[in-house]
Amino acid sequence: MMKTMSGGNCTLNVPAKNSYRMVVLGASRVGKSSIVSRFLNGRFDDQYTPTIEDFHRKVYNIRGDMYQLDILDTSGNHPFPAMRRLSILTGDVFILVFSLDNRESFDEVKRLQKQILEVKSCLKNKTKESADLPMVICGNKSDHSEIFRKVRSDEGENLVSSDENCAYFEVSAKKNTNVDEMFYVLFSMAKLPHEMSPSLHRKISIQYGDTFQPKPFRMRRVKDMDAYGMISPFARRPSVNSDLKYIKSKVLREGQSREREKCTIQ
Repeated sequence: MMKTMSGGNCTLNVPAKNSYRMVVLGASRVGKSSIVSRFLNGRFDDQYTPTIEDFHRKVYNIRGDMYQLDILDTSGNHPFPAMRRLSILTGDVFILVFSLDNRESFDEVKRLQKQILEVKSCLKNKTKESADLPMVICGNKSDHSEIFRKVRSDEGENLVSSDENCAYFEVSAKKNTNVDEMFYVLFSMAKLPHEMSPSLHRKISIQYGDTFQPKPFRMRRVKDMDAYGMISPFARRPSVNSDLKYIKSKVLREGQSREREKCTIQ
């Protein structure tokens, strides 16, 4: 099954198995959108604008293979608990953000971590698999003076100490400190190409989208470009119905993958 994304004069076909969703969660005013902005365009905006829910899509050509990463930047207010649960169910990788100068935001991350594990475990039980959840917990605003710190480093590290699929980073979206490293580790835990990280691929704009076509002659023309990515300006948040279908297809894919593994072992 292929997912098709149209942009400009090109059509990009991404295999369903190479399509992933990254969900960013945390309290209000902790810098979730700033981290997403750093990931997408390397910029930081000092002006705070409350997020209702933002959806972004980035498509990659990495050594000739197509990948799609959808990014869901959620609201810190969680006005609709059912929608937050749906967001968790559709997520493949997670970033939980708190502010190092805000103790309440750290407590919220602990609640979110617990909820994600519970929700995803219910889904994984349908395929009889363990719930391996690539997740990074980010203590943002590390650029602030130590006198404003309300959460110790060891407290953040304790949240991830018993889970090899979970890592802790103290970052500064403003100063761009540890942001690239955080994404590199997250993608590595998810067994995704590390070239998805912001600094490890060339950025292509939509008008040059035809270079994404994985044809031999195209790759020869850009032979120094083993990995490059493009933000889709036309991405729209999938409907609830589409999300439910997406969850169902993931359950089926994982179940089929498990059956293939059993056959191989036997």
